[in-house]
Amino acid sequence: MKTKVLVSMLLIASLQLVSAQKYLSKNGHVWFYSHTPMENVEAHNNQVVSVIDASTGDIKFNLLQKAFEFKVALMQEHFNENYMESEKFPKASFSGKITNLSTINFKKAGVYSAEVTGELSMHGITKTITTKGTIEVKGTSIIAVSKFTIAPKDFGIVIPQLVENKIAKEMEVNVDITYNPM
Repeated sequence: MKTKVLVSMLLIASLQLVSAQKYLSKNGHVWFYSHTPMENVEAHNNQVVSVIDASTGDIKFNLLQKAFEFKVALMQEHFNENYMESEKFPKASFSGKITNLSTINFKKAGVYSAEVTGELSMHGITKTITTKGTIEVKGTSIIAVSKFTIAPKDFGIVIPQLVENKIAKEMEVNVDITYNPM
């Protein structure tokens, strides 16, 4: 009986250890910014779901395109209907890996440089991207921050000639996600 209790306790402890290496966010923040002399375009999405596995460096996130919020309602409508075709392509996703995982100590508070490579999928097209950012270990939370640029045309997003001078050829994408243990 004592052996069964001891084995059960060890099994529970090992399961907790394994799950403690995975972190989840249900309200991550992704936003993009486009600057041109004619107009600035900015939109924020605070409904990003993301998981990071500290033991493997795997990182994934998903977001709904319609969750991007613009200051100007007409921009939001054009974004969803004309550019992103959100009914046809409702989600964007990223699946990648921290490539310098050995330099990040998820058990020690601090800010660490991170390099991530993975597949960004949106508008029905998947592209490999590599970006740098930071991972901050703060208490039991992890804060991942990154900034990179994408070209809408690389994802088959067509900008009509009428407004092409109002939208930058490359957009700055910002990621700021706070994770908590699963």
